[in-house]
Amino acid sequence: MQREEIINKVNEFLVDEFEIEEDQLTATAQLKDDLGIESLDFVDIAVIVEKEFGVKVVGEEVTDVRTIDDLYNYIFDKINNK
Repeated sequence: MQREEIINKVNEFLVDEFEIEEDQLTATAQLKDDLGIESLDFVDIAVIVEKEFGVKVVGEEVTDVRTIDDLYNYIFDKINNK
């Protein structure tokens, strides 16, 4: 899967599921501070990522995911290193 496809899918579910405005979805946007994603929301994101991309989200691996770009990179790396 290409990075652009990942970006589009992630942005789509962030808008649909978390009611985030599209103009807030910049690569440097902080998930917690800028977008208001809370701890329980991260569980929902993990479930969506597993369903949409077919990758297992591991808690220890996502501790460094702070920005949207971090999330894109995490998914991209998981898909390409299956």
